[in-house]
Formats: sequence, C-alpha cells, structure tokens
Amino acid sequence: MADLPPIIDLRQSATALRVQRGVMRLLRQTYDMCCYAEVPLGNGRRADVLAVGPKGEIWIIEIKSSLIDFQVDRKWPEYREYSDRFFFAKPPELDADIFPDSEGLIVADGHDGAILRDSPDTPLPAARRKALMLKLARLGADRIHTLMDPGPQ
Repeated sequence: MADLPPIIDLRQSATALRVQRGVMRLLRQTYDMCCYAEVPLGNGRRADVLAVGPKGEIWIIEIKSSLIDFQVDRKWPEYREYSDRFFFAKPPELDADIFPDSEGLIVADGHDGAILRDSPDTPLPAARRKALMLKLARLGADRIHTLMDPGPQ
C-alpha cells in the first residue's frame, strides 16, 4: 500500500473512484481539460478533481458517492473561491434532486460522464489564479517524479 502513488490515498470509496474516472474522461475528451485528483488547496480543503482548461480556466469537481456523503458535507462552499466553476459529480444511481440548483452537476461512472447542469462562471482573481497554477505545476511535477522514482524522498 505504501507504494501507491499519492494520487490515490485509499480514502475514496470504490464508487467515488469510478465517478472520478468518468469525470476525468469527460473533461479531457469533451473539454480538453487536464485533471488533477486530490488537490490540496490554500484553505486546508482538498478538491476531489481540479481541472485546468486550454485557456487557463479552473474547475473544481466535488464527488458525492451517496446521499449520506452529501448530507454530512458542509465544506463544499469553500471550494468556490479556488475555481472559476464548481460542480458536484454523482454516480448514476444517486438522485440528482438532492444537489443545490445553484451549482453545476455531473453524472459519471467508470467509463464516461455528462454535465447535467452547467455551473455559473465566477472568474478567479488574477493573483489567486497565478498562485494556484504555480501550485498545480509543482504538484504535477512532484507526482510524475514520484511515479518515475518511487524510492525514498
């Protein structure tokens, strides 16, 4: 287990990992976005999926795998200040009506996904975007290094 890349930290359920895969495939294939999984943010939260588009747009996707997962989570509004668009993502079997109408919504399984409801566009301030892009560049390089050289850090 210690040999797993930092992208998978064993806190995600099998359902959440399937949704994550479908979301990332959707965003890459349809929107030309590059995705990061499990991204720590400056406010201490961690984004399930953070996607960067070809023009530098940043989307955060919060995965909810069950009704109880959604009901106990009250931290999701804190992701908005780190993204241009915010979406919930759910598996097909989870009722879409539990999610707030004010937020974007994606349905996904282990193969693909679809946007059910678009997210409002709330552009990030330039300084926050720059800081986040630098963090993402370093995070991506660090993850590649760990995959290429999994020995002692």
